Amino acid sequence: MLLLHAGATLAMVGLIWFVQVVHYPLFRRVGTTAFVAYENEHTRRTAWVVGPFMAVEGVTALLLFGFTPDGVSRPAAFAGLVALAVIHGSTVFLQVPAHRSLSAAWDEQVAKRLVSTNWIRTIGWSARGLLALAIL
Repeated sequence: MLLLHAGATLAMVGLIWFVQVVHYPLFRRVGTTAFVAYENEHTRRTAWVVGPFMAVEGVTALLLFGFTPDGVSRPAAFAGLVALAVIHGSTVFLQVPAHRSLSAAWDEQVAKRLVSTNWIRTIGWSARGLLALAIL
């Protein structure tokens, strides 16, 4: 379970840094004519990549806290759950609404807000990655 947890978390750390530094900033280069189709395809494809990792990470984070193995710090498991709650809260309340708006039309301000608020998830997953390594 610890290896699954660390693997899923570290996969998300790599993905979120790629999205933050490369993918989201390049949105403005797509062009207004093609952007809506691009955004809709981006959202669909991204879900297939991140969905399994997020599911495994979420289940194993709950299991780590609920059934904390010997040698694993319960406060570290709790901190990981709190970080995951912040990440998912940011996703639901900040990133998903931004993507919904962008799926209707390109909006420079929404795109900038998406990049700036995504730092919450980037920092959160980075902290979770460190915690997952520490737990191992």
